[in-house]
Amino acid sequence: MRRSGLALLLLALAGCTALQDAFSAHPAVAATAAGQTLSVEQLADWVGRAKKVPVRADALMGVAQVYVDYMLVGAALAQGKHLDDSLFVLQTNWPTVSQLKWEHFHERLVAARAHFAPAQIDSAYRAGTVRLFQHILLQLPPSAAPPEEQKKRAELEKVRRQLAKDGANFGQLAKRYSQDPGSKASGGYLNAAGRGALVPSFETPAWQLEPGGMTGVIRSPFGLHLIRRPPLAEVRESYRGGLESAITAHLDSIYVDSVAEHRALKIDEGAPALVRQAMQDLDAAGRDGRTLVAYRGGAFRVKDLARWIHALDQGDVRGIANASDSQLRQFLKVVAQRELLIRQADSAGVDLTPDDWRQIRSDHDSALATLRKVLGLSPEVLKDSAATPDARLRLAAAHVNGYLERVLQGTASFYPVPPFLVEALKQEMPWSINAGGVGRALDRAQTTRAADSARGVPPLRPAPGPPPVPVDTTKRRVLR
Repeated sequence: MRRSGLALLLLALAGCTALQDAFSAHPAVAATAAGQTLSVEQLADWVGRAKKVPVRADALMGVAQVYVDYMLVGAALAQGKHLDDSLFVLQTNWPTVSQLKWEHFHERLVAARAHFAPAQIDSAYRAGTVRLFQHILLQLPPSAAPPEEQKKRAELEKVRRQLAKDGANFGQLAKRYSQDPGSKASGGYLNAAGRGALVPSFETPAWQLEPGGMTGVIRSPFGLHLIRRPPLAEVRESYRGGLESAITAHLDSIYVDSVAEHRALKIDEGAPALVRQAMQDLDAAGRDGRTLVAYRGGAFRVKDLARWIHALDQGDVRGIANASDSQLRQFLKVVAQRELLIRQADSAGVDLTPDDWRQIRSDHDSALATLRKVLGLSPEVLKDSAATPDARLRLAAAHVNGYLERVLQGTASFYPVPPFLVEALKQEMPWSINAGGVGRALDRAQTTRAADSARGVPPLRPAPGPPPVPVDTTKRRVLR
């Protein structure tokens, strides 16, 4: 679900005829979707009686937006729209489809690169540009008291003496004693990497080791370590895999940068301001054709950014609006590069595999099944309870209203409508949010809440941060 500031939403209304009509002709309406309306009275009653929802403009706007999302879904089910059509599935699962296509395209790029012969592996190991280490870690916070550090150090010194005296296997002792969850099971092996990949307090003594050598007890921000550099004979295949991964990552970086250079990517001077504006109202941004990044043969526009924002994890999205201009320019460069990579995959004829399709359709069908379940709108219910299209639509509207009321009263769990499903339905059916109606609902909700307080209901104290209205927490895949 998207939340917008009231003033910014009013600015967005000026360019949308449907919303202007809703504002001027229907003063008692807060929102419409597929011909159904959310009245000012209904919105005010919902929020006024919802004890956990603060009576604020952004909270009411959020509820109106959720109503639109769900009413479009209800209308699509009532009208028998083909929500399992292949093109519709592709459109509503764009992040997953794009990720899979890029992965297949990347596999082609990697396969075309030469793999290392044994002599090259030997040569790379001797050169030492990429190294592989083992370690045993006893965790110790930086703030640990001296007695605690002395105790841990004594324990690790005992392990070191055992390794030096008995010729014990380092990997076996790492599996027994190490407290590093990422490497313990593998015998303490870290990923092969070049210099600069590890914290200095670990890397400096590690890079002084000869093959087969081991450090004494060393301290890092993570705790106390014993570090070993295994000889090539022990780790030839692991080293080969690590070396190829490191080279692949390096070549990937070069490839992505070459795409940007070849297409002459140029970020518009006013792009950071446009990004911040877009973050205030993603619905309006989805119709905005202004250029953010120009490149040879095309442009990355505000509406393209809106699609990517819907695809990102909400934890990543929250920091965008407060990022600096330089951070936003770097963000736009990365996203524009990923957009070009997806287009390259399409141009190369990369397609989904049968397994990809099965997984995408399974996820899509699961989401639709959940929406039908929470709304109680199975095909059987629609067929048996309403004989005409209008009656089915009214039945769907009643189920949507009932579900949202239960959510706001805390008697039902909220399931967000997948954002790309919402965007697809918005292109097919009319919808609007009336900021004036939402404002009137706010006044009436305040009156309702005040009346509850006067009857002895303790007034709510607004919590810090965004209002606890239903928000879209759907996890979205991000192109790596």
